[in-house]
Amino acid sequence: MKQRPPLEVAIVHDWLVGGGAELVVEQLHKMYPDAPIYTSYCTREWRQRLDNQVRTGWLQPLGFIRKFIPLFRIWWFTHLDFTGYDLVISSSGAEAKGIHVPEGTLHINYCHAPTHYYWSRYEQYLREPGFGIFDWLARIGLRLLVAPLRAWDYKAAQRPDYMIANSTHIQSQIKKYYGRSSTVIHPPVYLERFQKPENRRLPRDGFLIAGRQTPYKRFDIAVAACNQTELLLTVIGDGPDHQRLRKLAGHDITFLGKASDAITEQEMASAEAFIFPGLDDFGVTPVEALASGTPVIAYKAGGALDYVIPGKTGEFFTKPTAESLASVLKTFKPERYNRTAIATFAKRFAKEHFQRSMARYIRTVMKQS
Repeated sequence: MKQRPPLEVAIVHDWLVGGGAELVVEQLHKMYPDAPIYTSYCTREWRQRLDNQVRTGWLQPLGFIRKFIPLFRIWWFTHLDFTGYDLVISSSGAEAKGIHVPEGTLHINYCHAPTHYYWSRYEQYLREPGFGIFDWLARIGLRLLVAPLRAWDYKAAQRPDYMIANSTHIQSQIKKYYGRSSTVIHPPVYLERFQKPENRRLPRDGFLIAGRQTPYKRFDIAVAACNQTELLLTVIGDGPDHQRLRKLAGHDITFLGKASDAITEQEMASAEAFIFPGLDDFGVTPVEALASGTPVIAYKAGGALDYVIPGKTGEFFTKPTAESLASVLKTFKPERYNRTAIATFAKRFAKEHFQRSMARYIRTVMKQS
């Protein structure tokens, strides 16, 4: 039997600086180690992690300035040449999905979210653009350009042959904003470091919240709720909301800042529960808590709907308020949860599962194309 030639594959991503979306790219690289990875900007760390397979262009030297120029990013991605490739996988929550591929080349888009600053979080980005002293400039640009950029983004989302959503929440967002169907494949979560045997013996006391402290993640709800209930709360991370949170915090709140991996792992394993008060597209950090055997108390929306099962892996509070969360914290009984069962449940989000699901999906759609 004549052997088929190997697939010629390329991977495309918005930018590589660190986060859950980059972990998707890293696992795609593990699946296709010879595939070049095209991106508008990449840190030195991520070039090394991706075995120097990253391809950047004239946007790379611009550094931080690249964040102000979506039109230039659009131009760069839409002028990439994918001649000779059988399969192109775009991993995108912004412009990378808008690439053009030749006829006969299959384009699969892994969608982390419809572009936040055009759609679901437009008003929030107007209030808090996140550009520091340049916030005023970002607001002007967003107001002036949002209509044509939304039109381009919608058109760009029609270009992939198939779309994958990272959660059922994003699946519904893709349908709402882009009018397209998609298949859910959860992103990879690196679980191993949260399942170390030595941490399983740690006594559990108090609650935990961790991550980048930005307003939309609503750390303030957790701080205020624990102030009201006088329950212990440990806060890991930093960000633009850090000082405000410190001012809100009472004597039962402890801030650890940017904790080391070892400290984070121990805090995950020794918390009675992890609090996840924001609406997130998926939420890698709460799944890491589950891997530690720690139940998650989450706002009932977004990606948390895919992994918080009341009475088994955690609990929901139904309104984005401190009062709603406090009512759940008051009645929360950590002894009711089987921590071994929670850690086992988390394995369905392991990177190996992501690779198997992606490989199976790609085989299926290649046969259909």
